[in-house]
Formats: sequence, structure tokens, C-alpha cells
Amino acid sequence: MNHIGRLFQLNIFGESHGNSVGILLDGVPCGIALKEEDFTTDLKRRKAGLKGTTNRIEPDEIIIESGVFNGYTTGMPILIRFLNTNTISKDYSNLVSHPRPSHADFTAKVKYNDFQDYRGGGHFSGRLTLGLVSAGVVAKKILKTVQFETKLVNLGGCEDPNRFSDILDKVIEQNDSIGGIVSLKATGVDIGLGEPYFDSLESTISHLLFSVGGVKGVEFGLGFRGVDRMGSAFNDCIIDEFGKTKTNHSGGINGGISNGNAIEVRVFVKPTSSIGVCQETFNFETKKVESLKIEGRHDSAIILRAMVVLEACLAIALCDAKLIANAYKGE
Repeated sequence: MNHIGRLFQLNIFGESHGNSVGILLDGVPCGIALKEEDFTTDLKRRKAGLKGTTNRIEPDEIIIESGVFNGYTTGMPILIRFLNTNTISKDYSNLVSHPRPSHADFTAKVKYNDFQDYRGGGHFSGRLTLGLVSAGVVAKKILKTVQFETKLVNLGGCEDPNRFSDILDKVIEQNDSIGGIVSLKATGVDIGLGEPYFDSLESTISHLLFSVGGVKGVEFGLGFRGVDRMGSAFNDCIIDEFGKTKTNHSGGINGGISNGNAIEVRVFVKPTSSIGVCQETFNFETKKVESLKIEGRHDSAIILRAMVVLEACLAIALCDAKLIANAYKGE
């Protein structure tokens, strides 16, 4: 549901146009230096305002309600909140009966018997990813030596970064949206993270990544691109006593367990469902297929702000796996 993690535990809460959104972290070790300024860099990476992003600009000022005292974590639950201050809820009232194609408007309406908060997408809004980014910051502090590298490697089918700006201009001009692929890489990961069978490292990482709205595909290492290779070309040969491999087609994971090489993941994020192009879709009030033009403020390429969120999810999964591995060792 809205809870995940075995030792590094997250509870996410809030709605897009409610009073606030945030995250409750439990299982954070005591004695970790933590202050509001530690979150600034990653929160800024998620912030709107750049080309291709929504013009809903929020302060995103972090409020640490508990679990931190005199600049250090206490070992108690950490509650982090962000106030919602820039909302225009009237833009969403028509979507109750005339739901957006490929959005959660329809599924949430049916599942929650019309009790869902539909304003701004409610609990299904990208606004809630503020909590994930915040949890990622804490996770990175626990991981200490792990380094993360996150890149946009494909935008709308194009792999040339020099063309990305022009592609965005065209999409914005057409009032449409676009998706793409993000490459995530984590180096300095310990050997032995992951608990097969059902908590294999691929499973726990994928679980978190797929919780992010818009994610439709996850692959590790060479992934689907390895479909035309034989084993002799796919296998990663070990070249030293530390387990380093000549290639990394398996993405740093064997048998659901980290092997000491870089964890490499690629994530496909679909185009934003809220677009300014008229679409012919069913209206449940009139019982007819009718034209829908979506109002409001939306991202043309949500993938731009999702990159740091996906990085945070990878950090959260690795953090939980590390704490579990340490517990088995008695550390």
C-alpha cells in the first residue's frame, strides 16, 4: 500500500492539493548528521520551472517535524512535510466524469467509490515524489561511499543529447508530451546485498521504481538489448579477486545479489498523460465519447523532473538492502 521497506521503512502521505505531502521514515540509525540544507540539491533537481516542466512553482521548503535533534538523527521516526501553497483545484473538477486517457482518474474513481481526492491528481500526483526524494537524501547518507550517476539517455526515441532542447521546443509548441529513458548507475556498492528469493536486489529496486507514476519499463545492465547475444557474448567474466568483471551486462547483480560491480539500471518513463491536445475519450456523465482538452499546469516531459526521483528510489532500495545485510552480520 503506502508503506515499503523492511528495515529502512517509508510511509508516504498527502495529496497534490491537500494541506501537505511528505514521508515518514523509520529505521534510520541514530547519530547521522542531518539538516534542512542537506536536501537542497536534490529538491532543486526535482523543482519545476525549466523548459518542458510545469509552471506550478512551489517553495518546497522542507519541514522536519521529528527524529532529528541538535543536527543528528535520534533513531526515532523522521517525519518530513512539504506544504502545498500554489493550487488551482477548479481545473480538475470535470475530470471526475471525463477522465484523462492513461491517467489514474478512472481507476481511482472506481477503486475508491468516488471518495478519492481528484484535485490535481490527488494521491496519484507527481507532487508526492517530494517524499521519495527526501528519503533518498537520507538513504545516501546511510550508504556513505556509494556514488550515483543519473543521465537522460533517450528523449522521445532520440539518443542525441544535442537534439533534446529542439525536441522539447517542438513538443511544447504542439501542447503535447514526451517520454524517454533514464540511466541510473551506483558505484561503490557492497558485495552481497539482496535477499533471494522474493527480495532479490532486482525485485526490491524494481518495486520502488515502478511505484513512481509514469514508469513503464525497467531493465538491468544490458537488459532487453541482450536478446540477440549468446551466453559467450553476454556473460561477464571475472578478472580479479575482488569480483570485478570485464563487462557489466548483468548490471552488477547475479542471483539477485550485488556482485561489487556498478549497479546499472535503465528506466522508461512514459509521456505525461495531461496534455493540451484534444482527445476523443469517454465521458461517463453523457455516456458518449467526446472531445477532452485538459486544462491546468502540467509537464511536457515529466521525465526531466523524475530523474532525481528514480535515483532516490535506487538509493532507498540499496539502503534497505545494506541495513538488512548488516543485520545478518550482526553489525
